[in-house]
Amino acid sequence: MNIQVVRPRELGEAERTRWRELQKADPSLDNPFLSVEFAVAMDRLRDYVRVAVISDAGGIAGFFPYERHSFGIGKPLGGFLTTCHGLIATPDLRLDAKALLRACKLSVFDFDHMVAGQPTFAPFEQDVRPAPIMDFTSGFDAWIDQVKSNSPKNLKTVRYKERKLGREQGELRFEWASADPEVLRTLLTWKSDQYRRTGRVDRFAQPWIVELTDMMHAERTSDFAGVLTMLYAGDVPVAGHFGLRTATTLVGWFPAYDTEFGRYSPGIVHHLQMAEAAANDGLHMVDMGKGGKEYKDWLKSGTLYVSEGRISRPSATAAVHWVGRTPLNKARTIVMDRPSLYKAADRVLKGFGRVRTSMQQQESSNGVAKEPTGAR
Repeated sequence: MNIQVVRPRELGEAERTRWRELQKADPSLDNPFLSVEFAVAMDRLRDYVRVAVISDAGGIAGFFPYERHSFGIGKPLGGFLTTCHGLIATPDLRLDAKALLRACKLSVFDFDHMVAGQPTFAPFEQDVRPAPIMDFTSGFDAWIDQVKSNSPKNLKTVRYKERKLGREQGELRFEWASADPEVLRTLLTWKSDQYRRTGRVDRFAQPWIVELTDMMHAERTSDFAGVLTMLYAGDVPVAGHFGLRTATTLVGWFPAYDTEFGRYSPGIVHHLQMAEAAANDGLHMVDMGKGGKEYKDWLKSGTLYVSEGRISRPSATAAVHWVGRTPLNKARTIVMDRPSLYKAADRVLKGFGRVRTSMQQQESSNGVAKEPTGAR
């Protein structure tokens, strides 16, 4: 077995074609975050992106995209931005994981959204987590019947708010795969506001993430594309989403809505209409990602599984990394596992967001300069 490490941009057309062949041959790899197009885009923006090309006597058997940070710390490609990572390889490929790390010049590799059960990483899985999906393989009507079965009250309430929104704010119109960059700007503005309002870090304060989103929005091929959707009341945008798709799977990424219309639950109304548009466009599923919001439980009609774990080679770097990361990861898992704790943490973050917003408004009214974007 031979392992060669290169930049994704250095892959030739034959290698990129092989990557796509391997991805299409294994249903568990049907995720745009595992696509070669995403790896190449990340490489254009981040110097630490690499891919291990794994070959045997028969040719290329797999690809392992990753990030190599200082001191040999390895992270999944895209890190906190993505909801799936792993080996793009033949299903039976089993490598010595520590030998793979050695070839990649990594001391440690942490993963939290690994495709569950991959032979190379399975021995290092510490936890396997469910990721709910909207499954359209039996058609949209079958999916909506499942949603109704999950919670008839929720569906009835959302359909009522949907009619009310159209009646009071203007006829509803849903746009699938908008190419308009101004529509994307509107969505990202809402999302930044949501991050700040709920006490989270605003990802779009980092220019490279905005640039990545723009690059993904411009991608439009049959195997990989950015999909921007928007729900309008009359001519006014009220809720939208930007995600990535393969030929058959759309991954949830950046949903957001205009809080002025919050009483109509426009985000959920949008999701129902997005599901119908996705099914009509030939998609088999929408992957909503693990953890998070309660709405996923009643919109789901199936489940995928991703794993969490850690691989390390003996080194001082690996020891320091373990001390810094493991307690935090365990605490996060405990919170995500317990709805009562998740709600409590969410309330605390929202309270912090309100205080931060209030302080910024006071500084603005008093003529105090705002903190520069991206300041820590």
